[in-house]
Amino acid sequence: MDSNEVVNAFQNDSLGSDDAVGIAEKIKKGELSVSLVTRDAIERAKAVNPKLNAITVENFDLAQTNSEKPFTGFFQGVPTFIKDTDEVPDLPLYLGSRSLPGEPSDKYSKAAKQIIDTGLNCLGTTTTPEFGLTGTTESLRFGATCNPWNTAYSTGGSSGGSSALVASGVIPIAHANDGAGSIRIPASCCGLVGLKASRGRIKDKEVPSYLPANILHDGVVTRSVRDTWAFHAEIEKNIPATEFPPIGDISESFPKNLKIAVLTENCLGEDSSAELVQATHDVARLCASLGHEVEMISNPFYKKFDEDFWLLWAHFGFLIRYSVGKELSSKFDHTQLEQWPKYLISRHWRNIHKVPVAFWRLRRFVSQYETFMQNFDILLTPTLGTTVPKLGFFGPEVSGQEHWERINDFLPFTKYQNISGAPAITLPCGTDLKGLPIGIQLSSRLGDDRLLLKLSLQLEQNSNWKSLNK
Repeated sequence: MDSNEVVNAFQNDSLGSDDAVGIAEKIKKGELSVSLVTRDAIERAKAVNPKLNAITVENFDLAQTNSEKPFTGFFQGVPTFIKDTDEVPDLPLYLGSRSLPGEPSDKYSKAAKQIIDTGLNCLGTTTTPEFGLTGTTESLRFGATCNPWNTAYSTGGSSGGSSALVASGVIPIAHANDGAGSIRIPASCCGLVGLKASRGRIKDKEVPSYLPANILHDGVVTRSVRDTWAFHAEIEKNIPATEFPPIGDISESFPKNLKIAVLTENCLGEDSSAELVQATHDVARLCASLGHEVEMISNPFYKKFDEDFWLLWAHFGFLIRYSVGKELSSKFDHTQLEQWPKYLISRHWRNIHKVPVAFWRLRRFVSQYETFMQNFDILLTPTLGTTVPKLGFFGPEVSGQEHWERINDFLPFTKYQNISGAPAITLPCGTDLKGLPIGIQLSSRLGDDRLLLKLSLQLEQNSNWKSLNK
C-alpha cells in the first residue's frame, strides 16, 4: 500500500456523491434501480479496497442477487456493510482475531438484523481490530486498514473498516458499534457523522448483569446528519424504545437558546492537543452566533474515572479469554491472542482487588452524569484527545504497556457516554495541519437524541465542512 495517498471512490455513476437518503429517494421514485446502485458500489469497492484494506469478507454475488428482489424499509436497498463483530448468514465471523477459525454463521446477529431491516443491502463485512478492543483498525489477522484521507494514517477504531468505506465513497452508510467510542472515534478520524444513541434505542448486545453498565452500543457511520437521523428514526419505527421521547422524523426546526458546556480537558485537568482545543472553541463560537448560551467549564467528573473505566475494559479482555471466546467457537484458541488483549488480561489479574470499588464508582457515575446535565442541554468536547495517529501507533506490534499509556491520551471523552448511557454524536468540523479530519462531540441527557440531532443538523447547515469528494 502506498503511503500518503488519498483514496477517493466517488465518480459519475448511479451513487454519485449522494448520501443514503438521497439514493433511497431516487430508488423510490424509480430514477435508480437497486441492482444498478449495488453494482456500482461493488465496482467502487473493487477499485479502492486494495488500497484501503477495509473489507473482511465480500458477499458481492449474493448482494447482487438480492438487489433483484423488492426491499422493504426506508433505505430501499441502499448498499451497506456489516462490521466483523456481528453474524451475517453464510459469512465467517472473525472479530479481527487469529484466535477464531472463522466459521460461517447461520443467521444475522440481533444488531445486524435490526440494521438490515431498515432496508439496507449487505455487501459483506468490514475490518475491526482484534475483538474491537482498541482505537485503531489494525490486526495480525487482516493487517492495517488505511485512512482514505491519507493512507499512512489510522482510520481509528474499532469501526475503522466501515468508516473507510463510507468516507472514501464506496457506500454512504455502514454498520458500526461502540464500547468506548468505536462509532465516534473512526467517524472523527475519517470525517464522518457517528451517533452513539441512548442506551436502549437499539437493542444492544448483552453483558453480564454484575457489570456497572452495558457499554456496548450498535449504530452506523454516515456522511450526513440526515442519514444518521433517518437510520435511527427507522430503527424506532421497527422497534420503539418506549422508555424515551421519540426521535421522530427529520425536522429543520432548530433549537433555540440551548445551554452548552464546553470541555476540553480530561478528568485529571489536562488539555487535549492544541489543534483540537482550537477547533472546539471555533464550534463553540458558532453555537454562540446561532443564539445558544456557551460556557467554558473545567472537567466536572471524578478524577479516577479513566482509571476505573480501563479496569472495566481490562475485565472485557478477561471475559474474552475465559468466556466469550468459547461461546463464539469451540475452536477458540487463546494462545493466538495479540499483545494488547493479553496485556489487558494480565492487568485485570494484577488489579483484581480494585475492581469492586471501581465498578461501584462507575455505577454511581450514571446518576452523577445526569445530575451534571441538569444544568446544561449539551456538552461539547473534542471527540478525541489527540489528532489522528499514524498507522502503527496502536498497532499489534506495540507493547501492551506502551499501548495502554498512549490510549489514555487518545480517548479522554468518548467513554463518559458509554457508562452513562447518554447519547453522543461526533461531527466533522475541519482538518488538522496534516490535512486529516477533526471531529467534535456533542452529548446530552439520556433520551435527548432528537435534541442532539437537531443541533447537529443546525451546525452542519451553518458550517463549511466538505467531505473527501469536495
